[in-house]
Amino acid sequence: MKVPFSYLSRQFANIKPYLAAITRLVRSGDFTLGYPVPAFEKNIRRITGARYCIGVNSGTDALILSLKAAGVGPGDEVITAANTFYATAGAIAAVGARPVFVDVNDSFLMDPALTEKAVTKKTRAIMPVHYMGLPADMRAFLDIAKRNKLIVIEDSCQALGASINGKSVGTFGLAGAFSFHPLKNLNVWGDAGAIVTNNAALAERLCKLRNHGLVHRDEIEFFGVNSRLDSLQAAVGNVLVRHFPEINRRKHVNAERYNAAFARLYPRVRLPRIDRGLVHSYHLYMLYAEKRDALLKFLIARGVEAKIHYPLPLHLQKASRVYGYKRGDFPVCEDQVRHYITLPVHQHLTNREVGFVIDSVAAFYGKGRAGACR
Repeated sequence: MKVPFSYLSRQFANIKPYLAAITRLVRSGDFTLGYPVPAFEKNIRRITGARYCIGVNSGTDALILSLKAAGVGPGDEVITAANTFYATAGAIAAVGARPVFVDVNDSFLMDPALTEKAVTKKTRAIMPVHYMGLPADMRAFLDIAKRNKLIVIEDSCQALGASINGKSVGTFGLAGAFSFHPLKNLNVWGDAGAIVTNNAALAERLCKLRNHGLVHRDEIEFFGVNSRLDSLQAAVGNVLVRHFPEINRRKHVNAERYNAAFARLYPRVRLPRIDRGLVHSYHLYMLYAEKRDALLKFLIARGVEAKIHYPLPLHLQKASRVYGYKRGDFPVCEDQVRHYITLPVHQHLTNREVGFVIDSVAAFYGKGRAGACR
């Protein structure tokens, strides 16, 4: 049986609603920050509960513009996790600041205790990452920021739909960045992103910053950039957002089946700790597995499209050599990336496909059928 990691062919099997939305846009001629953009921003405000949402070109730009608008720049340091996607550190570097990495914990998330130890006189901001869609410990990070007079910008690019005690990620810090890349929980047909904030002054600055710094057509307040959310992508997002609650529900159903089955494989398989009050978005379903490379080969041979996400952590990338990090600096992260494996969890998996993944993992470890394939 083939169990695909990507769901795009299934998700867009019926493209008529999307083409209809695009046709309406084309006929309107309202292409630059056109009517689909504020409609999409309203949808994201509704999902997150944020007062303001600013649509931008990508999740990466959402991080860059959030940092720039908050005044982070050359000479500053920004603390973030060592195990995240490259864009997190790349955004920090893009504004001229230095990314400072910290190790992670058994939730696969950056460790607050180590974060405080990494604060220096040059530290300007903390960028917690809601990795995989699992919320970081925002109470701890906000406490650290308050004690040290720091800014908090949340990398929520993988985490739309995740929450802490009912409050959406992205709304705890000064700003939160989201991505709508084709493989995110809410996705479009290319790149798109958004920034949410409850700060009116920051929102106003971001609206100008994404659009050259324009006050109106003939006047700029400061030199900004062109990072407008594309109206076509917003039109696609406005169609798909109607299905977002069901997307989240199906991902959770699949993940809960995995969790119940793989808990019986402990300690050979270990799940990230999810504390009470946290809602995981399950952008990625990752677990810690013994003999990970052999398991990956076994699953692929059986048709299960498992993946390894970010096998070389940020501090060991060539791009980070200038910062002087070396192997052994973040031992938990380095151990985890040797054992991480990501399984398909998307909303279009059938019950039978989920069962086949469970039984395949169980078979590898010689545990027979961990979950009924139905």
